[in-house]
Formats: sequence, structure tokens, C-alpha cells
Amino acid sequence: MMKSMHLEKIDMTQLTVLWLLVFLISPAWSQTPVHPAKAAQTKTPTKAKTTHVVKTQKAKPPAAKTQAQPEAVTPMGPDELAIAERVHKGHLPCELGATVRLEADAAQPGYFYLHGKGFRYRMHPVATTTGAIRLEDRKAGAVWLQLANKSMLMDQNKGRRLADECVNAEQVAFAENMKTNPPPSLIDTTGMGR
Repeated sequence: MMKSMHLEKIDMTQLTVLWLLVFLISPAWSQTPVHPAKAAQTKTPTKAKTTHVVKTQKAKPPAAKTQAQPEAVTPMGPDELAIAERVHKGHLPCELGATVRLEADAAQPGYFYLHGKGFRYRMHPVATTTGAIRLEDRKAGAVWLQLANKSMLMDQNKGRRLADECVNAEQVAFAENMKTNPPPSLIDTTGMGR
């Protein structure tokens, strides 16, 4: 009798494990397989032989990729409007003879148009933690950074600068002052026995 109870226990344990395995595996069985007929329908049809027709009309040139498209107008908050007031506007000469023109959008306060050779962006201010003034055209991936001594335009999509060392009169004066009175070094080695 003792032997039969021990066998029943083993059988019940094995039966429980078997049921658990069945329930764990059953979701995999219930998934519907891809039918060959449906898979054939999703394939692209083969191209039939066609004759080529020469068009005599000139094709329109594609729109410049860097042209600013009107972005959805979002109202500016007080922080963004405060940043917009500090933006240097006007004609700014850059390094290597390049120039940019930054103008406020008269129709929408806080927005700016940045023009240069081969590009035009509609930008808006973005708050930063560093104190730098940052304007962005998210659609085109362009970023204008204005520092105390220079400004630069970057293309985030391509990961390169489009214009650098762009300055107005105030930034030129600050840069000259930095040359004669350099700011303290971040890594000061004086007084460390060197």
C-alpha cells in the first residue's frame, strides 16, 4: 500500500509538470502561421516589358533641401521670448569669407529667419542649461549657437558646421577682451608644485 501511494505521488507530480508544459507551449501552437497564398500577394509584381517614351518637357528642378518650410506655429513662452530678445540680428560675417543674415520674423515674435549661401532656416529659441543662446529648425536639423565671442550654424543631420566664427560688433569686442584678459583656466596647475 505504501508503494502504491508513492507511485500515485510520482504520477501526480509528473502529471502536474506535464500540464504546466502543455499550458506553456500552447500559446506557441495557437499563433497563426503565414499562409503561402497571403505571402505571395504581398510580393511585388514583376515588371512587364515596356517601351520608353522620351518626354520633351523639362522637369522641374527639385526644391532645395535646405529651404525652410513653414513650421507649425507654436506660441512662445516667456522664457523663449526672453531668449529671443538677446539674439544678435543683422548681417554677420563668418570665417572663410562666408556671411549669414539673421532677421526676426515680423509676423511671429520669437521666430527668426537665418539666410546664407544655399540655405534659409526658420528658427526658434530653445532654452539651454549652459547660458548659450540656441535657435533650432527641427525640421531641417539646423542649430544656431550664439556664444559671447562667436556664433555658429550646425547641421545635426550631417554632423558638421555650416558656418563658424560668425560675429557682430559686440562679439568682436568680447573676443578681443578675451585675448587681453583671458578667463581663468578650468584646470589650474599653479600652486600644485609643478
